Amino acid sequence: MAEQKQQFAKVNQLRPLDTGLNLTIKVVDAKNVQQRGRSQGRFAECLAGDETGMIVLTARNDQVDLAKEGNTLILTNAKIDMFKGSMRLAVDRSGLIKLADPATFSVDQSNNLSLIEFERIDVVV
Repeated sequence: MAEQKQQFAKVNQLRPLDTGLNLTIKVVDAKNVQQRGRSQGRFAECLAGDETGMIVLTARNDQVDLAKEGNTLILTNAKIDMFKGSMRLAVDRSGLIKLADPATFSVDQSNNLSLIEFERIDVVV
């Protein structure tokens, strides 16, 4: 059986609560590394993106070491979490972040998807 080629999304295609995402992104800014209690582990929020836009990437524990400014990352099985009405890109235990060769693209910093505020609307059927 032939190996299926993974579909890679672009940042400007991301929508609230998307799951199973594969992306190649470049970290633009990774300043917010913080320690949250002993049991919480390490945590960082980084701005990362591709030629279509950027988004906040939430990195945890070992992911923090990869999410450094200038690094290009391949995210497998990532998801969109919502935090205070805005999108955050995250990779949990079912996904993977790995270091990639340096990106040939420039990140479009004029299109920050994490600055878009979404309002939750419950639809009653």
